[in-house]
Amino acid sequence: MTLDQILRQRLDERRRRNLYREVKTLDSVPNPLARVDGGELIAFSSNDYLGLASRPEVIAAQQAGAELGAGATASHLVNGHLQIHQQLQYDLAEITGREAALVFSSGYMANVGTLCALLGRVDNIISDKLNHASLIDGARLCGANSLRFPHNDLDGLRRQLRRAAGRDGNILVAVDGVYSMDGDLAPLAEIARLCREFDAWLMVDEAHGFGVMGSEQFPLAGSCAAAGLDQSQVPVMMGTLGKAAGNAGAFVAGSRALIDYLVQFARPYIYTTGMPPAVAAGCVAAVNLMRSEPALPQRLESNIAHFRHRARQLNLPLADSPSAIQPLLLGCEETVMAVAAQLEQRGFLVGAIRPPTVPAGTARLRITLSAAHCHSQIDALLDALAVVLQENRAVRL
Repeated sequence: MTLDQILRQRLDERRRRNLYREVKTLDSVPNPLARVDGGELIAFSSNDYLGLASRPEVIAAQQAGAELGAGATASHLVNGHLQIHQQLQYDLAEITGREAALVFSSGYMANVGTLCALLGRVDNIISDKLNHASLIDGARLCGANSLRFPHNDLDGLRRQLRRAAGRDGNILVAVDGVYSMDGDLAPLAEIARLCREFDAWLMVDEAHGFGVMGSEQFPLAGSCAAAGLDQSQVPVMMGTLGKAAGNAGAFVAGSRALIDYLVQFARPYIYTTGMPPAVAAGCVAAVNLMRSEPALPQRLESNIAHFRHRARQLNLPLADSPSAIQPLLLGCEETVMAVAAQLEQRGFLVGAIRPPTVPAGTARLRITLSAAHCHSQIDALLDALAVVLQENRAVRL
C-alpha cells in the first residue's frame, strides 16, 4: 500500500470512532465574542483567562515591538537575544518570586527541553498520570527511569518515590499545578513534603495557574504560590504566556544556577530561533497589565463562582474544579460532539474534548471562563446547556 492509502485508512478509522478533529477558523481572537463563518459566537473555549489577547495596550506594544524586527533572526545564543527578551525574563522572575527566568518559544518546548536537560538514563522521573502531553513526552525522551502514579494520589506517589529511592540517580517529580482537562489542582503542599522526605526535585507546570492565582506576596505566581511554596520547595517552575498573558511562548523560572544550566543544555532553547521581538514586547505589556490591574483575576474568580452557583441550581454535573476550566463529563464521544454542535447553533463556542486527549469513556465539554465574560453571557450558556443536555438525554437533570 502507498503511504497515502495507509494514512487514509487511519483517518477513516478515527472518523468512524467520532475522534476526528477539525480546525475551526476564526476571523479574529475571541474577546469573548468570536466571528466564525460570518456569524458571531460567545466563546467559552479560549485560554485567554484575563482577556488580554485583545487589549489595545498589548496589541500596541506588539506593533511597536515589530519595529525592532519581524523576527529575532537567530537563536538566542547567536544573535537572537534582544533587550526586550531580557526585560521579559526579568519581569517573569520578579512576578514569580524566582531568581531568574528563561523564555522558550512554547510550553511544549520548555517542558521537553527542561526534562531532557536535567535528567538522563541513570535518573528517575515520577509523573502524575494526567500530566500534560509535553511532560509525558519529556519523560519519555529524557531516557530516565519513568514511573507514574494515579492522579493526585499521594499514597501512589509515596510508593513510586520508594521505588525510585532504591535505584541510582536523581529523582524528579513532575506535575501540573492546574490540570488542563479536569481543572482540578494538584495537592502541591503535600507533594512538596514528600519530595523533601525522599530528597526529590519538584517541577510544576503552571500553564493554567500563572497569572490567575497566587499568594498575597506573589498574587500572580500561580498554584505554587497559592500553596505557600517558594523556589526552594519547587525548584523548577514552568509557565506559559499564551494563556493568562494572552500572547505566546513560555518560560522556566527558578534559581540562577538552573537558568544558567538550561541555557547551556536545553536543546529546544539552544537550537531554536529566538522569540519574535513583537511577541516579547506584547508579553511585557501583558505582564505589566497583570500587575497593575488586580481586578482582572478577581473578575475571573467572580465568574467562576457565578458559573458554579448557577450550574448547581440547574443540577448540571459539575466536576470538582475551582479553576477557570469547568469540564462537564458526558462520556460518549458522539454525544459530546452533538451537544457542542447544538450549542454552536445557539450561539456558543465550547470545546468538545475526546480521546486520546482524555482517557476513553471520559469525553467532555471543556468550558473555559475568562475575566472578559459577563454574568449574563454565562447565564445564557448555562440555560442553553441545560436544554441541549436534556434534549440529548446526556444527563438526568
